[in-house]
Amino acid sequence: MNGIPNKILLIARNLLAESLLSGLAGNKELVISVSTDQLDGQPDLVIWSIESIASPALLQLEVLKLQSRWGSTPLLLLLPAKLPCDPTELLSLDCAGLLQDPDLAQLQQGIETLLSGGRVVELTAHSSWERSSETFAPFPSPGLGPWLLMTGLQQINHDLRMIEVLLNPPPENPLLRFMLEGRCRELRSARQLLLWIWGPLQLGLDGAVPLQQSSPFHEPSGTSIQLKERNGAAVWDAIHQRLEAAVIGGLSNATGQMLAIEGLQPERRRELLLALLRQLNEVLDRLRSDQQASVEKRSDRALSEHWQALQPELRQQALCTMAGHYVRLPMGEELSGVADHLLLNTELEDTDEELPNPKRMLAPFLDDQPVLVDGQLLPADDPRALLQLETLVSNWLVRTAELIGSELLGVCGDWPELRRYLLDQRLISTRELERLRNQLNTQSRWQTWIQRPIRLYESQRLLYQLNDGTIAPLLLTEPRDDELRRLGWWQQQVALLLEARDALAPQVQLLVRKVGNLLAVVLTQVIGRAIGLVGRGIAQGMGRSFNRG
Repeated sequence: MNGIPNKILLIARNLLAESLLSGLAGNKELVISVSTDQLDGQPDLVIWSIESIASPALLQLEVLKLQSRWGSTPLLLLLPAKLPCDPTELLSLDCAGLLQDPDLAQLQQGIETLLSGGRVVELTAHSSWERSSETFAPFPSPGLGPWLLMTGLQQINHDLRMIEVLLNPPPENPLLRFMLEGRCRELRSARQLLLWIWGPLQLGLDGAVPLQQSSPFHEPSGTSIQLKERNGAAVWDAIHQRLEAAVIGGLSNATGQMLAIEGLQPERRRELLLALLRQLNEVLDRLRSDQQASVEKRSDRALSEHWQALQPELRQQALCTMAGHYVRLPMGEELSGVADHLLLNTELEDTDEELPNPKRMLAPFLDDQPVLVDGQLLPADDPRALLQLETLVSNWLVRTAELIGSELLGVCGDWPELRRYLLDQRLISTRELERLRNQLNTQSRWQTWIQRPIRLYESQRLLYQLNDGTIAPLLLTEPRDDELRRLGWWQQQVALLLEARDALAPQVQLLVRKVGNLLAVVLTQVIGRAIGLVGRGIAQGMGRSFNRG
């Protein structure tokens, strides 16, 4: 504060206004007015306390009216505890602050953040919606294929959950454990077969069963965003803190597929993810300083090339931090440094083809460039843009950790003592470790040869986001024609099969319908009538026999 009191305009009902005035009266640096007549000039902040929301569209209209009245003055909305819509729909409101049912401490902190030029969003869990029967639109009845798919997935998911509960902890009887694990593999194979025959790819991801179930009573934590400033550096700091808190709290796998980092000990997995976050922060600082020192503005291609050149060093530093720079373990009759051994025996220069263009993630942090969200160019400090950038960062984080984790599983196979230090307890067994590696290799080939061409042909990209303590999949629709043209011969045949299926599906459906109509005519008009005549003749003959008797 510079010694001059900040002028605040409070828009609220009389009783609520008095309550807020009494709570903020202790702050001598604020001059609060409840009407425009009490204002002396332009306010520094406008606070609007809303008791009920009729619809988000009407609220957006009122916000636009306030902005046209007060110009660039930041607006803070105090929302009720219960909302008639998904709280994330309110992120599109063009205001600096959103606080849902705040207490006095949250209100004071939000006011301080907004007066310093930042942004604040505090929305509670989605379970606080107020939904009525009129809110839901009529659900269309599915066809035979979607009905078979959904019912089959529901039954398979239910059985998988029951078996995973029985396997946590594993039963002491080895035969029972072997039977349960075999049943799990059968159910997962059946689910993949269902998805391949009937459904699009996204239905399989939506119906995925977590490999490690989180608490069934876990509720979403809502949306909480605190920005000290409204620029790219502040946005990155907020995303860094959010992802760091998510990693420290622990993550479960809700992707519906195996992850290599699940083979690591929970503490090592946490250290690896945190080390990658810290290395990413250092890389952003280096890129920002290089850009400031450069006379000419860096092109997009140069930025991507520089980013790719820094990836091996970034992964090596994160690997050394996770393993420990000074940790030594026995190898034969000597002690060997873990970090040095890992650096010599791992290949960390591979690239993940499913990673999007790094410019989309880096440009808002380095140059304050806008973010394209649902066809709109939004500033990086907009909550919707911030959440999309967080998804891109979390996707890079998980995929980079997967690349390192798969290398670690390979190195640990030749050093038994390293398994005890890095891997989960169940993977100390050579058989279990090799089984996991074989399953991961098979899954990788299936994704490369089959699933990736399907996603490219459908213009979809699979991202991983850290959502409420889980690693969750997200399908993003975007043009991928260039990647589709660069596919190999086998992958192009998969895309060609999909195109042929789409082209032949109407003709096949028409043929099946015609054949069905023909069979119906034959069964009812020909065979049915013939059977009726035969039955009538038999009945008449039996009647004559009875009459003679």
